[in-house]
Amino acid sequence: LLLLLLLLLLLLLSLQLFIVPCRAKVGMTEYIETEDATAEKIKELATLIRESKYTVIYTGAGISTSAGIPDFRGPNGVWTCEKRGIKHPEGKAWEDTKPTLTHLAINLLHEKGFVKALISQNVDGLHLRSGFPRDCLSELHGNIFMEKCERCFAEYLRSSPIKSVGLKLTGRRCSKMRITRGREVGCRGRLRDTTLDWEDMLPEPDFSRANYHSEKSMLSITLGTSLQIKPACEMPTYGRRKNNKNAKLVVVNLQKTPYDSEACLVIHARVDNVMKGLLGELGMKVDPSDPLPPLEKQEKRETL
Repeated sequence: LLLLLLLLLLLLLSLQLFIVPCRAKVGMTEYIETEDATAEKIKELATLIRESKYTVIYTGAGISTSAGIPDFRGPNGVWTCEKRGIKHPEGKAWEDTKPTLTHLAINLLHEKGFVKALISQNVDGLHLRSGFPRDCLSELHGNIFMEKCERCFAEYLRSSPIKSVGLKLTGRRCSKMRITRGREVGCRGRLRDTTLDWEDMLPEPDFSRANYHSEKSMLSITLGTSLQIKPACEMPTYGRRKNNKNAKLVVVNLQKTPYDSEACLVIHARVDNVMKGLLGELGMKVDPSDPLPPLEKQEKRETL
């Protein structure tokens, strides 16, 4: 029995169903290009997006730093400070953070048909809170504001963060109603948090959805991620490796990544500046001060 369990674990690891560090580095040097260099690359990025028939965006902690959430591997990142034995910078309370210009820009690109899907490693919930449609979003590492029913899989997006991580029971019950034998009854399934801990299995249907869109992608754009956590770090390359050799990769990040050599375009600039410039090239703009969709209308969501 022990041997069978060991073989099953090895099989699951080979399928990359867990969060696994990919020789993760911390304290990485940040690079910022000149404004002129970035402007030229933004024009090239705009051309790539216009020409792409299937664009997928991948996001990491770097897109939320301007919302007041610290990153992990930057010079003052959470894990960098922990490794050095010093206190890391305090960020805003989760519930006080708001979607950034980049979050809103991604929404607009999706609304206008430039982006097919969004795959995120972030657990801050800012993509959903900014109004991005759930059925086009894969939150690979969960959502600190989300609970999920273990029976019917209904999702509940809360206005305050769930207090546990690691897919633990929260003590609440599902309020979804269903018809059984001609009468309406409550599901009453137990709710669990959705934020993954190390070596937790990646959530479904998010994982399958991410694989599907990644393999169809003709243009993969990574924003604010150092691409060091498997399997998320490998997904932007699936389009070329598994589907079409003409698929392209674009990396937008202040630090170098292990996949820069595979990218047709690497931009070392702040993500908000890049996305603002990109929208300008495409004749669009967003205003982070605009009101967001009411959160109470998003309280209960069914998994799609």
